Amino acid sequence: MLPFDPKDCPVEPSKHSRNTRMRKWDWDISDLRDALERAHRIVRRGRNKLEVWTRKDGSKKLIIAYYPEEPMVLVITGTEGRSP
Repeated sequence: MLPFDPKDCPVEPSKHSRNTRMRKWDWDISDLRDALERAHRIVRRGRNKLEVWTRKDGSKKLIIAYYPEEPMVLVITGTEGRSP
């Protein structure tokens, strides 16, 4: 369960994520929101960092940072492949 609602919280990709993964996957912000809504596995990796596995256009892992003070979600990077 995500600690935020992907529909209401602003989602911003990092420059690296936008220029590499999102371009390769042909995704935009609405695709990121959809992937976060359909996440099937979520693992907390620190105070603000989460790993999110989703099955949108294949299996993908997104590494995100959630800042509840602002509130804002920053998509740091992503990868393709099998989920554990």
